[in-house]
Amino acid sequence: MGNYIVTTDTTADLPESYIEETGLGVMSLSYTIDGETYNRSHELPVKDFYAKMRAGSLPTTAQVNPQTAKEVFLEQMKRSDSDILHIAFSSGLSGSCNSARLGAAELAEEYQEHRVVVVDSLCASLGEGLLVHKAIQNQKKGMSLEENVQWLEDNKLHLVHNFTVDDLFHLHRGGRVSKTAAVIGTMISLKPILHVDNEGHLIPLSKVRGRKKSLIALVDSMEQQMGSYRKQNDIVFISHGDCEAEARFVADLIRQRFGIDHFLINYVGPTIGAHSGPGTMALFYMGEYR
Repeated sequence: MGNYIVTTDTTADLPESYIEETGLGVMSLSYTIDGETYNRSHELPVKDFYAKMRAGSLPTTAQVNPQTAKEVFLEQMKRSDSDILHIAFSSGLSGSCNSARLGAAELAEEYQEHRVVVVDSLCASLGEGLLVHKAIQNQKKGMSLEENVQWLEDNKLHLVHNFTVDDLFHLHRGGRVSKTAAVIGTMISLKPILHVDNEGHLIPLSKVRGRKKSLIALVDSMEQQMGSYRKQNDIVFISHGDCEAEARFVADLIRQRFGIDHFLINYVGPTIGAHSGPGTMALFYMGEYR
C-alpha cells in the first residue's frame, strides 16, 4: 500500500463507521442553524437538523478557509508521517477546494518532506463519497499516489449524480429554481430531477408529477447512463434527506432491475441538506456520462 493517506470533506456524507474503518481523514465544513454553529467536533444529530428545517429553520453554510485547511493537513501529516491525497468538494459548489489548494501550497513551502495533492472531485454528497471509496480501493490494490490521482482525474466525470427533492422551496432559496416555478411546482406536485454536470454544478434534467414517479425516474436514468460501465457498479451509493424508507425503495428497484446487491445508504449531511432540504433523494454510480 502506498505511503499516503486519503482525506476528504464532511460534504462526502460518509458514515462515521466507514471513516473509522478506513482511517479516512475528514475536513469539516460548518453550518449555522437557529443561531448556533456546528461542525464535526460540535455536531447536531442529523435527524434533529432535518426536524428543525421541517419546522421552518433556515440554515446557512460556510466553506473551509485556507488556514483551517492547512491546519487539518498538518495535523494529518504529523499523525501519519505520510503524503496526503485530498479529494475535495466540487469547486462548482463551494470555494473549499480552492482553500484546500491554498492551504496545501503554504504547507509545501514550509514542509518539503511530504506532499499534499488536492483533487477537485467535481462531486457532492455520496458522489464525493463514492469517489473517495474508489480511491481507497485503488490504494488497497497498490496504486501509488500519482497513479491514484491520474485514475481519479480520468474517471471522476463518469461518476453520475442524479437526485430529486420533495420541496422546491429550498432549491428556490439557493437560486436553483424561480419563485414562480417553486410555487406552481409545489401546487401540482412537480418533482425535478437534477444532476451534477461536468463543471460540478447542479443542473435540472427533467420534471415528473408525483414523488413515487420521481424515485422511479432516478432508476430509469441509471439504466440509460450506466452503459458499458455497468460492471464497475459493484456497489451503489444512495443519500437521503431523512427519508430512509424511500432510499430503501430505490435500492430495491435497483436490485430488481440490475441485480446489484451492495449499497451504502446514508443521510445527506447538513452542509448540502441546508440547500436541498428534507426529502432529498440522491443516487450515485459509475456511468458512461453524467
